[in-house]
Amino acid sequence: MTASPAPPPAHIPASADAADCFHCGLPVAEGSAFSVAIDGVRRPMCCPGCEAVAGAIVAGGFDNFYRFREQSSQRPESVPEADRWSAYDLVEVQDEFVRDFDQPARAGEGVTLRVASLLVGGITCAACVWLIEKQLQRMPGVERVSVNASNHRAQIVFDPDQVAVSLLFAALAAIGYRPAPATAANSERLIQQERRASMRRLGVAGLGTMQVMMFAIALYFGASKGIETAFEQFFRWVSLVVATPVVCYAAQPFFAVAWRALRSGQLVMDVPVSLAIGLAYGASVYATVFDTGEVYFESISMFTFFLLLGRAVEMRARHRAGLASGGLAQLLPLAAQRLREAGDGTVEESVPVTALKVGDRILLRPGDTIAVDGVVIDGASGVDESILTGESALQQKVVGSAVFAGSVNGDSSLTVAVAAAGKSTRLSAIEKLVERAQLDKPAQVALADRLAGRFIAAVLCIAAAAFVFWWQQAPDRAFWIALSVLVVTCPCALSLATPAALAAATLRLQQLGLLVARGHVLETLPTLSRVIFDKTGTLTEGEPRLQTIVHLRAGGSDIEVREIAAALEAHSNHPLARAFRPWGGNRSAQELRSVTGRGVSGICGGECFRLGRADFVQEGFAGTACQLAQLQAPAEPGQWLLLGDSNGPLAWLGLGDSMRESAPVSIAQLREQGLEAELLSGDQSAEVPRLARLSGIDHFRGGASPEQKLAHLQSLQARGERLLMVGDGINDVPVLSGADVSIAMMSAADLAQSRADAILLQGDLRALPRAFALARKCRTIIRQNLAWAVLYNLLALPLAFLGLVPPWAAAIGMSLSSLIVVANALRLSRWQPAI
Repeated sequence: MTASPAPPPAHIPASADAADCFHCGLPVAEGSAFSVAIDGVRRPMCCPGCEAVAGAIVAGGFDNFYRFREQSSQRPESVPEADRWSAYDLVEVQDEFVRDFDQPARAGEGVTLRVASLLVGGITCAACVWLIEKQLQRMPGVERVSVNASNHRAQIVFDPDQVAVSLLFAALAAIGYRPAPATAANSERLIQQERRASMRRLGVAGLGTMQVMMFAIALYFGASKGIETAFEQFFRWVSLVVATPVVCYAAQPFFAVAWRALRSGQLVMDVPVSLAIGLAYGASVYATVFDTGEVYFESISMFTFFLLLGRAVEMRARHRAGLASGGLAQLLPLAAQRLREAGDGTVEESVPVTALKVGDRILLRPGDTIAVDGVVIDGASGVDESILTGESALQQKVVGSAVFAGSVNGDSSLTVAVAAAGKSTRLSAIEKLVERAQLDKPAQVALADRLAGRFIAAVLCIAAAAFVFWWQQAPDRAFWIALSVLVVTCPCALSLATPAALAAATLRLQQLGLLVARGHVLETLPTLSRVIFDKTGTLTEGEPRLQTIVHLRAGGSDIEVREIAAALEAHSNHPLARAFRPWGGNRSAQELRSVTGRGVSGICGGECFRLGRADFVQEGFAGTACQLAQLQAPAEPGQWLLLGDSNGPLAWLGLGDSMRESAPVSIAQLREQGLEAELLSGDQSAEVPRLARLSGIDHFRGGASPEQKLAHLQSLQARGERLLMVGDGINDVPVLSGADVSIAMMSAADLAQSRADAILLQGDLRALPRAFALARKCRTIIRQNLAWAVLYNLLALPLAFLGLVPPWAAAIGMSLSSLIVVANALRLSRWQPAI
């Protein structure tokens, strides 16, 4: 249905006689016949592209777009082609910007939804966001659309069985926008554009401020020493010329944001900023043109400059902490050196990273960035994993060590077997979690925004009251005093107080080994009373380790037993086989045979060996008599395997899951901070009380099912406790979801990570007490910032109301207040743990 006719904005042509294109605002060539009927009026178009785009908008019933837009749309590159976007239907192409949606909207119907991340060029205002969302949501199969006007990013949740990705691109192109995949390169380009635009505006404001201040000094001294009227008027006109680019270009974002907010019925801090700049500029222009009153071009320019400077600092902190979407993937190289066997030996070939598959072998030279997750199969070297763990020291890698995408190889060459590539790597998982964290808005930030909105309303009322009061006392001062009230009380510091601190603390937490994936973590941690740990993979390493060897034959050697066991387990995929990998390759075995649930056998050095359960190994004895005691596993805790040959048993090998070295000290530090620690495990063995005793945990429970874990957690919460749950398995998903804050290990199952609020990157549990300490420090910084913002306004407002603060001083005070808040928040990025 076509909307009722309404007069378009003044900058858009209102009739077919106008010389500009109604869609893009460019001149229409004489004799052009392109036009579209909008709101019952034939509107001129400059080209077939604008005609096609405008026609598509009208055909979709979106005429209101032309009523609400704030400036002309961008001219389309060409007429949209139906098959132009067909390449984006290829799975290989979609891998970079389309992923499964982890919260299906219609899971009950068995529908698998996907989410496409697109960058949309041509967005100029809030009306563009409205048009894009409406256009896409009317398409069958599109479940949800979210467009962010600030970064031009669109998240589209869709059913791939109903709508192809190419149709999403075509729908956006049909209404005049330029869609592109939100890949790493495109996202980085947008960040660079934002930074360059910010620096350009800051440069214009800074240059204008310096120039206009020179003329202002001449006017100040001239007023006291005497200045000819002609020179005074000349300096005013030059100041007007210099300040105009500052207002019209550098300060333009303030006016745009304020206008959008007012149209939507909201009050943001750019409203008083825009009023202050606009009113002061208008009054100064009037005073210059009619040669009456005072001019404040220097105050306007200085105000704009200091405000832009504060926001530039905040933007840099936001970019550093946010790890802007796609930024991590930029770390990966485009190609890798793959090794393959040929007739004359091993051949090295350069291949795209996207072509690597699990099992491939790649060569890493010193200084190479690792493109995949893998296992070292040859060589030894130090690897820089700071991008993943925050630890700047090189991590030594030997045969059997794991390496991760995004790390940088150090001093020696390595040969690595690919274990995961592309979206399966740890780096990709971190990037996805960071992107999810950016979509959350912490309650503290939302509260600060609400307070800022109410404060702005109060400031506007106080400024109006100041104007009325001084109009009755000294009419010539009323306007400038009201202006000072607007400027000096602008709640920039109040709005920056919380997000700046959270951004700095989030960045520092990642450097300490804890990746925040939900926005509420930092504000919730100081309120918790108990930490609950899972056992396997959380308090323990999660990997079987060879802990003990008990020899059953005189003259036995530990090295010989380890190497024989490693040779027998060389080709086994059983989890216990990983315990022997450090000694693999020293001996070889032939005729290997694996018996499920019992053990393995093979010939090593001409002798037949067996490793596994006692009854399985006993079957290989060549009629040799052995004592029954030798076939009974030692009484110590752990899992015992027997190694024997044709002459009888050789040794018992005790395997166990080692406790993390950081567990005891971490739990002691948590207790010092007033937190209770508890072990909650599904394991029924004696390992649970043993680990609890070794780690210093007083409260423990074993043999708990996922349902029992969740019930126990809910019972504690019913008693008023607030809980942190640390786990790593799929069986921990219910309790991770039910905890007030949940942390998953980086080695955890994908499902466990998707339900966790934070990810422990290094497996170092000392990150937990450090996170609690940093969260408390962050809360203190936020309170300091809010207290400073409120105190500053309480002190400055009466002075401004009394006419003791001129507009230029108000601009400096407001900007310095914002910079103090940001600088105080950035202290968190350099915070060092005392524990």
